[in-house]
Amino acid sequence: MPIHCQIITQERTVFEDDVDIVTAPSVEGQLGILPNHSPLITTLDYGELRVRKAGVEESFAIGGGILQVAGNKVIVLAESAERADEIDLARAEEARRRAERLMAEGPPADPAKYAQLEAALRRADIRLKVGRRSAHRGTGPGAMDFGRGPEEE
Repeated sequence: MPIHCQIITQERTVFEDDVDIVTAPSVEGQLGILPNHSPLITTLDYGELRVRKAGVEESFAIGGGILQVAGNKVIVLAESAERADEIDLARAEEARRRAERLMAEGPPADPAKYAQLEAALRRADIRLKVGRRSAHRGTGPGAMDFGRGPEEE
């Protein structure tokens, strides 16, 4: 019995399909959801969300949000979400450099601005991690797994 998974942002539905497993970056750690999971609502952290269907996995860069499990349905309301194959690595690298440069100049007078810079840096880092891992693994059945990525080995 599959799990119906939806990943939604304010702008669009990023993903919707029946899958075998969902792993997500909750604020309390990595969460795995299989069929018949107990009802759950949790806050998502920045990180990589993965879905697997028939041995094929897809990765998404998630920028926080909420995950709800009810019955065999997982709904992710993400602040931001991108499929791994949609990530522009050059743009993500530039965003990281820009955030690092601005942070190196010292904290701005407004603490909220510094928090925004930190968030931008985290988003860029996760986009790079997910995009690079996807590029290293290639595509096709069995090409991705739940193991460590190349930069983690």
